[in-house]
Amino acid sequence: MSRVTRIDWEAITRLVADGVELGAGDRVSVFFTDTAAMDAVTAFVEECWRRGAVPQVVATDERFDAGALRWADPAVLREPPPLEVAAMSWSDVHVSFRAMAEPILDADPERIAALRRGRGVVSTMRWEGTRWALVRIPTPAWATAFGLDPGDLLAQWAASFDADWVDGARRMGELCSALDRGGQVMIEDDWGSLVLPVAGRRWVPFSGNANWPDGEIATAPIEDQVNGRIRFPGRFVFAGVAVRDLELHFDQGLVVEESATEGLDFVRRLLDTDSGARRVGELGIGTNAALTSMTGDLLIDEKILGTVHIALGRAYPECGGVNRSALHWDIVKDLRAQGGAVGSIRMDDTWLIRAGEVQAPLAAATVGSRLS
Repeated sequence: MSRVTRIDWEAITRLVADGVELGAGDRVSVFFTDTAAMDAVTAFVEECWRRGAVPQVVATDERFDAGALRWADPAVLREPPPLEVAAMSWSDVHVSFRAMAEPILDADPERIAALRRGRGVVSTMRWEGTRWALVRIPTPAWATAFGLDPGDLLAQWAASFDADWVDGARRMGELCSALDRGGQVMIEDDWGSLVLPVAGRRWVPFSGNANWPDGEIATAPIEDQVNGRIRFPGRFVFAGVAVRDLELHFDQGLVVEESATEGLDFVRRLLDTDSGARRVGELGIGTNAALTSMTGDLLIDEKILGTVHIALGRAYPECGGVNRSALHWDIVKDLRAQGGAVGSIRMDDTWLIRAGEVQAPLAAATVGSRLS
């Protein structure tokens, strides 16, 4: 029998509000991508008004994209949605509630990539101009599509919020300070290795402030020095398109060769978004022990303790990154023994994950607790 989990939306949305430092007088744009997120939206809007902020809600339901992908000219798809642009221009704070529904879009990959380019402009405005948070909410439809028990997935998701985020930020910060002194990161398994120089770049803890579920540390590798190969076995979804067994080969910072057993044409369209899309903008390591199941959703999977991710495209400027792109595509690699080759990650000679096992420096920076 599937678990039955009661969600305390008031407590969760208070955490989200605290993370963006929501206060009196703040202008808050609230987006939601599916009616499955409505309980969360309602609770957050209530919290905004309670704190003296002014919320405005925009329905950016992803079901509306289907018609645009069928009928709109690609030039129109590449343009950022004007109402979303106006909302970002108006906002001090932005929060997007993204319910995980209908994982696969039935559309031409070129048209989906064009749509992502327009949305990427809005994302850049969010990053640069607001205090922001994204909240990813699992649904039974998504769980079923990826062969997961809906109750178990929701229980893990809810448990991932139950952490001492202040203490977590302190402990993650200590690890980040140690990593700031490092020179290069290596991700490796039996298939290949990827070297990411990070000397002079800053590691940043994400502990209850931006993406929910939360729990990761991240930096921006030196843009023209990433070299080697990395494989992401299994299936995941980005922008409504499934990608399977993605392989990337880097030379002097650029993706020079890519392959996948599913979704390759879409991958290539994304890589051709602009001049920055073939470079790594982010390197991140998950720290949330409450999350254990790979879901195929990148915003959740990147927080799982035992995973590492890179993002192609736009870099976090707070990490010292300078790569600019309309694209920010997180791609998650599971280093644990989960049916594929186990992997490792280390900074210089310090192991963080070795042969699938979390090592002491990373273990000391984790948040959340695994469900029994």
